[in-house]
Amino acid sequence: MLTTDILIIGGGIVGFSVARELNNRYPGLKITIIEKEATLACHSSGRNSGVLHAGFYYTPDSLKARLTAEGNRLLTEYCLHNNLSINQCGKVVVAKDETEVESIYELKRRGDKNGVALEIVDEQRLAELESNAKTHSVALYSPATSVVNPKEVVEHIATSLKEKAVLLLNQKFIKRYDTSTIESSSYKIQYKYLINAAGLYADKIAHQFNVGRKYTLIPFKGLYMEYKDSHAIQKHIYPVPNLKNPFLGVHFTRTAGGKVKIGPTAIPAFWRENYNGFSNFNINEFLEIILHEAKLFCTNAFGFRNLTFEEIKKYNRDYFIEQASHLVKKIDRTKFGNYLNPGIRAQLLNKENMKLEMDFVIEYGENSAHILNAVSPAFTSAFSFSKYIVDKMEELDLRSFVGANGLVA
Repeated sequence: MLTTDILIIGGGIVGFSVARELNNRYPGLKITIIEKEATLACHSSGRNSGVLHAGFYYTPDSLKARLTAEGNRLLTEYCLHNNLSINQCGKVVVAKDETEVESIYELKRRGDKNGVALEIVDEQRLAELESNAKTHSVALYSPATSVVNPKEVVEHIATSLKEKAVLLLNQKFIKRYDTSTIESSSYKIQYKYLINAAGLYADKIAHQFNVGRKYTLIPFKGLYMEYKDSHAIQKHIYPVPNLKNPFLGVHFTRTAGGKVKIGPTAIPAFWRENYNGFSNFNINEFLEIILHEAKLFCTNAFGFRNLTFEEIKKYNRDYFIEQASHLVKKIDRTKFGNYLNPGIRAQLLNKENMKLEMDFVIEYGENSAHILNAVSPAFTSAFSFSKYIVDKMEELDLRSFVGANGLVA
């Protein structure tokens, strides 16, 4: 039996950021983090693009809008202060035709309301910013968009907590034992407050606490492909997204190390860790997810059928490349290389209305908080998101056992 004040399930960017925020406010708390893998950032936190988004995609009434601009600033400052890899290259969003121009202006309106520095540019100005970008009439320039090495960031935050929190690797959450105890791979752990930041399995864990039962997770596979010419672009180049779903479309990304890649896809996956072939295949997950996806396909909820047909076509290499090619003036198709490390987007589905949740979702149970939908831009927003979560915990019941001096009352 282990005992702790705060138990965090999940050693990803959100879990460590919450631990960091709690330690900053209450240095006397005993914080324990359990991670089911042997190393850190094996899933979403280490497989994402590393792009620090500026915060202009999101409707002004959303948590994403509220938290992303601040999160970008805080994580940028953290990387610069700690000499971590960061490429502050900026981003342009380009339009394919006249029908997409209005969406450019809508993104500018959202950005203005969200406090994001943006510039509508004409084709001449775009050529000065990014000579290879191609647009129709106008484009949107975001100077605050940058990119980091996500694994490096997670590992650095974890290292900074080494003497302040207990990290237990190879410790999978097994079950809720009672109202203040869980069972992991090797231990029973007694806690005063639990934070579920388990990403791909956050919904399953929450259900054991009788929280979030109207939700389930639908996984989407994100594939990237390398482009073997680091001089092809100097900034990220994104298409105008479909604002009715949470995916941003295939785009060109510069990495923190200056390399170039295209992606990602948003292909419906059939189990939660459906990265490559049949690795990590789980028959129960497969049956459950395929049932939900069949319902979505038949009803075409939120355009799922159309999305599925479009995304599956991206398994075709030539088609995938074509989706990125229209963003630039010139491209050498012979320089596209291998597919890179795939990721899974843990997207939350509301089973009552059969819609994807577009915003962050956190629900609270008895002495517990459950982070159910922490999709992009959760990496960007990690520090501001963790402040928001701890604020809510304080409002509810965290202060019931934490004194003003940060010691257990």
